[in-house]
Amino acid sequence: MTSRCILQTALLVYFSTTVLAMNYNLLRFQLSSSSVECQELLLQLNGTSKDCLKDRMNFKIPEEIQKSQQFQKEDIVLVTLEMFQKTSDIFRRNLSSTGWNESIVENLLATLHWQKEHLEEILEDIMQEENFTWDHRTLLHLKRYYLRIVRYLKAKEYSVCAWTIVQAEILKSFFFLDKLTDSLPN
Repeated sequence: MTSRCILQTALLVYFSTTVLAMNYNLLRFQLSSSSVECQELLLQLNGTSKDCLKDRMNFKIPEEIQKSQQFQKEDIVLVTLEMFQKTSDIFRRNLSSTGWNESIVENLLATLHWQKEHLEEILEDIMQEENFTWDHRTLLHLKRYYLRIVRYLKAKEYSVCAWTIVQAEILKSFFFLDKLTDSLPN
């Protein structure tokens, strides 16, 4: 009886690990596709930063995000979820001065929303299946980064140039998101 229970437990662990590994391959593909789609949508928004050089600012993306090799796959899911959430929050702000095509912004928000929901499900699975521990400093640094962007927009009164600078910064953050996605192990 005991050996049968051990065998069942071993099979359960094996299959859940296999399913999780397949989920990460699918996740890498989905994150990459969503990131490309978001970048394409951001590039469709009109605005050139050369007209706004005086408004440039270094928002200081957290160093640990720039050096994504240190993350475990669970960390990548959490960081990516936070990045999509904060990006979505930013683009829900006062866009009236931008003159941007609203349908492009709505498509961007829809893509971010879909990916956030998917990541939340994966994160739930991870927390149930694995012994997940997280260094909250990285998430805190990431939240501060996005807070600097929001404060910048407010300080510049959501001007066209401020939005153009933020658009360029969010594009830059997607570059680091791509690096994170690429570092997801098989």
